[in-house]
Amino acid sequence: MKNLQDATEKICDLKGSLVAMDALLTALLRELPSPLRDGLQHSFAGHAEVARTVMLHASISEHTIVAFERDVQRFTSLLSGAPAAAAASAAVPPG
Repeated sequence: MKNLQDATEKICDLKGSLVAMDALLTALLRELPSPLRDGLQHSFAGHAEVARTVMLHASISEHTIVAFERDVQRFTSLLSGAPAAAAASAAVPPG
């Protein structure tokens, strides 16, 4: 039972860290000037594609892939200047 408790606590810790990073990235992306966002969007698209390729050849949960794609879409929307409400709708879900 101790191992399950430890795993649960670690998962909760990771969720909290992820939400904090999500908030930081969202704020950062909204504050970047448009020319910098354009360059970052291009670079991010390339890095996301590399990550997709790596995940396709790895033993990885479908939940992880779905979360990755959701967040790539969200960050791409933020970089393109999508309205805040649309970008916020894909934020890290509670759990």
